[in-house]
Amino acid sequence: MSLLGLDIGTTGSKAAVYSLDGRCRATAYREYRLRQPRPGCVELDARHVVDQILSVLREVAVKSRKDPITALSISSMGEALTPVSADRRILGDCIVASMDTRGQEYLDAVADRVGRAAFYGINPNTLAVTYSLPKLMWIRKHEAALYRKAHLFLPWGDLIGYLLGGEAMISYSMANRTLLFDIRKEEWSSVLLKASGLDGDKLPRTVPSGTVAGTVSNEMARRLGLPRGVRIVVGGHDQSCNALGAGIYNHGKAVCGIGTFECITPVYDHIPNLAAVRREGLNVEHHILPGLYVSFIYNQAGSLVRWFRDTFAFAEAGNRTSRQDIYDRLAAEMPKAPTRLLVLPYFEPTGAPRFVADATGVIAGLKTGTTRGEILKGIMEGVTFYFAESMETLRSLKIDTSELVATGGGAKSDAWLQIKADILGVPLLRPKITECGTLGAALLAGLSTGVFKTPAEGVSLFVKVDRRFEPHARRHAVYRQRYGAYRDLFAKAARIATFRDSSSAT
Repeated sequence: MSLLGLDIGTTGSKAAVYSLDGRCRATAYREYRLRQPRPGCVELDARHVVDQILSVLREVAVKSRKDPITALSISSMGEALTPVSADRRILGDCIVASMDTRGQEYLDAVADRVGRAAFYGINPNTLAVTYSLPKLMWIRKHEAALYRKAHLFLPWGDLIGYLLGGEAMISYSMANRTLLFDIRKEEWSSVLLKASGLDGDKLPRTVPSGTVAGTVSNEMARRLGLPRGVRIVVGGHDQSCNALGAGIYNHGKAVCGIGTFECITPVYDHIPNLAAVRREGLNVEHHILPGLYVSFIYNQAGSLVRWFRDTFAFAEAGNRTSRQDIYDRLAAEMPKAPTRLLVLPYFEPTGAPRFVADATGVIAGLKTGTTRGEILKGIMEGVTFYFAESMETLRSLKIDTSELVATGGGAKSDAWLQIKADILGVPLLRPKITECGTLGAALLAGLSTGVFKTPAEGVSLFVKVDRRFEPHARRHAVYRQRYGAYRDLFAKAARIATFRDSSSAT
């Protein structure tokens, strides 16, 4: 038998099948493009994305016929919801909440009705535009017909489970990302629904990650080439699945997932002091394993490298034989020493802990002799600088950050992991399987269907260290100096953004 893990990201989806001898038997990947119909609006063509996801499932199913799949689970991006009908039809496109600024105008009213501290006590997330709540309020106001027609608004992982034939359910892990979930009661919050004026009936039933939602329908099994009776296990937020796939199944460790977004995820065995974490701009949410909680510190990462690829190497990327080949060739052009550039990775609204809605990307220090290799490395440096302050914050909260487990597509880059070690001053460990979103989902599927008795049993089969990246003392000292300049540049960019806002109002 084998287990299938699907990881649905903002710009692409991966599927992988894992056999019980500890090997990855089949993988598939498809990209899709974000749409930006006007400034501040970022969307996905939901029907096209579903087609791409079904394609990766079909591809790995065909490759795994000799080792039949018995269960699947799904790791997915949070916040982004898609409207569906009661007969499992997609009714509209998906607003990518983490990058879209619509709904900002509703936040103050919600805060006034509940109180920001009281809000955080129910759902320990900073009330920000990058979550589902303001997007649903915007749809209710500006697309009222769609809001009325929608039977449910589903996040991507639960949407695919529903389309495959499972019941409409949402994990606690994903429900946290809507800003409408009560973390202690583990149910939709009547207080937050009332304050936002949203209809709780348009949200699916909340359940723990690992709940079996049903089996793949016979029709979908035939379309995808899956065996009959494959069980659908409710998954969770991609970073929580990523943590399990990295081997983190108890408290006291942290994972650094490098995908479209980069996210540092520490794991706790209790809900920490909320007043302390709120002061630092951090969140607290459910892990996909019972009794564990996580925080997320995140910002753009792979999306900026992809922007660089499509902008500075468009012709080469169009003729590439593989995605990894073009990235390897571009990385070979990067200088070994720290660059002379400072890059602010705020091209889109940022995540925790800053939550900069009016983001301004900056590349400072350009000369006519600057190479594209320097620009690429400058982007990787800037992305990492974003997390330096948060690492200090985690230490102040007595959270262990003495080393990080690096996962995701970005973890395949030796150069990027060395940059991170040099800037952050801590070792980064790369596991042999870096696509830990798919692995974490597969492990959850195995745990929930009795294949593994404990998380430790599943982790022992699949999680092995490939390489350890140690910080270089001299480069770390240089980067510490550059970090001060990075913070100064951020302050100046914030003033420029304020000036731009005041100018546009005249």
